[in-house]
Formats: sequence, C-alpha cells, structure tokens
Amino acid sequence: MDLQQRLATFIQLGSTLSIFGAKAQWPGHSCGLTEQEFDAFEHAVQQARSYNGWFTEANVRFAASGIAHLLEPGAMEQWLSRYPALNVARTPRKVGVIMAGNIPFVGFHDLLCVLLAGHHAVVKTSSEDAGLTVALLKILSCIAPEMSNSVRVTNGKIGEIDAVIATGSDNTARYFEHYFGRIPRIVRKNRTSVAVLDGSETDLELAAFGEDVFRYFGLGCRNVGKVFIPQHFDLDRLFGAFFPWKDIVNHNKYANNYDYNKAVWLLDRAPIIENGFLILKEEPALNSPVAALYYERYADASALKGRLDELDSKLQCVVGHDRIPFGSGQFPGPGDYADNVDTLEFLLALDQGVYS
Repeated sequence: MDLQQRLATFIQLGSTLSIFGAKAQWPGHSCGLTEQEFDAFEHAVQQARSYNGWFTEANVRFAASGIAHLLEPGAMEQWLSRYPALNVARTPRKVGVIMAGNIPFVGFHDLLCVLLAGHHAVVKTSSEDAGLTVALLKILSCIAPEMSNSVRVTNGKIGEIDAVIATGSDNTARYFEHYFGRIPRIVRKNRTSVAVLDGSETDLELAAFGEDVFRYFGLGCRNVGKVFIPQHFDLDRLFGAFFPWKDIVNHNKYANNYDYNKAVWLLDRAPIIENGFLILKEEPALNSPVAALYYERYADASALKGRLDELDSKLQCVVGHDRIPFGSGQFPGPGDYADNVDTLEFLLALDQGVYS
C-alpha cells in the first residue's frame, strides 16, 4: 500500500468509529463493514467493562469518537504534509508497540504512526486492554485486508524487533530502557496534566473543564489532576460547575477510591473540601489520586509560568486560556504527540540509518 492508500484506510476507519461513538445502528456497507463485522465490534464495546471495570460503555464510545476526531481528513492531510519523506519508498522495519491500558485505545496513535510510516507493527497490549485493540485491528483489516499483513499482536515475548515505542509507568520505563537499550526506542513514563485558571472563566468554561477532570475517571495522562487558581478564587464555583458529574460516584471502583482517600486524609487531619463525589485538596504535588483534584493558589502569573516551564517534562498538557481550551484535553489532533516526542520523525529516521 502506498501512503495515499494507507491514509484513505485510516480516514475510513475514523468515519466508521464515529458511528460507534454515536451508538448508531449499522448504516450499511458504506461504513466498510458487513453487519456481522459491525456487530462484532459493537459487542466488544459493550463487553469491555466485563474485563476492565474502568472501561464503561460511555467511555469506550467517547474514546472511539476521539479517534474519529484524530482521523479527520483535513487534519490528517495537514499533519502528513509536514513529512515529505513519507512519500519515499522504504524498507519496512519491525517496530514494537507496547501499549498501556489505563484508558480505551490508548496506544492507537503509536500504531497509526508506525503503519503510516510504512513499517510493520508488533503490538503488545496491556492485560487491562479488554480486547479493544484486537477488535479495532479486526475492523481495520476488514476495511483494508492487505494492512493486516503489517500488524502482529502478541501476548508473550515481543520477539526480534528493529525499534520500539513503549509506554508505561516510571518503574516499567527503567525496565524498557534496560531491555531495549540496544535498539532505537521511545520510552514514555508517567505524565499528568494541569489546568490554570485566571479567574475570568465563564460558567460554561468551568462546566467544560469537568470533562478534563472526570472523563475516564481521571486515569488518562491528559486528565487534569491539579489546578492552579488565583489567590481569591472561590472553590464553590468549581463544585457548582462539576455538579453534572455527580453520578460518577455510582461507579463502584471510583466510589471505593473516593471513600478510601477521604478516610485516609480525615485520619491524617488533612484539610480537604469534598462534595460527595470529588475531594479538593490543597497540595504542591502534581499527581492526585482517583476521585481527588489537587489545587494550588498563585499570586503571580509570571512566576507560575516559570514553574510550569520547570515542570514541562512531567506534564502532558496544560488546560486554560491561551492554552488547550477547557473540555478539549481528551481530543488531541494527529500532530499532538505524547510527551512532545515526534513519533513520525523517529520512525522515518529508522529508514535513514540515523539510529544504526
């Protein structure tokens, strides 16, 4: 397949996934799937929670919509136009893609980059993946059967590969660096996201901000785990804006985290504010636990900018005015690379022998 064929395949995939994101019925063969193939993926969406309690149907469909947004034709074409080398024939390399399992389809962008670059992907999914990546690869192979020759999924050892893109925790990152130390690699560690409020936010913006905090129960690296607020900002504005998310506490795993964290902090006599489904805690650390949001007040915007610059290696994104718009954290574009590492540039360099 040439680049245009690969691009067309993924654009069709995006169109198909938008149907699942909207929970629509099979629209006919125009979606690239037979009714049986469509029903098989729909079954995977509905059953994901049986294998991973965090993967609710609503969140899986939201993630499918996120991929559809990522694969929007205009954005894809603009993104790929930055890489003229994609049009040059190359020897395919075997690239391992080791995926995390914190949110649905979390490793898709890495897989997308590998296949668009004309390489072969050896995919190792997380035990928490709930079969979603395999299900997605099946509909990809239905849309373009020849692409299935470029992807292999393994549950065991990843085998001989020429390069690797591995995502995990800080602990697994050390293992990845050691194990794959002799081949070109991208190794990703823990990251989180923050928000900066300046006090001029409208109620609609703060309501949208709830999406950045609560979506996927806060488990994604693009979820906001900490918010910086002006000295005199009224926290009741946040609680009011977050009220539509109140039913999140009916999820048993989320509720268990809420009860546990609340009990621990109360025993420690830590000052907290809570509303029955979210705990706010003033805290200098970045990574808040599930069902909690850290906050920190600031007096000087310039000093805060300097601090955020220092924290850059630990942050995935920053939400706020003149930054990522409120409510948009979970909708990155194709050129919004994880950890700000240009994955396509890395993959194209393999063919140029830069890493040999």
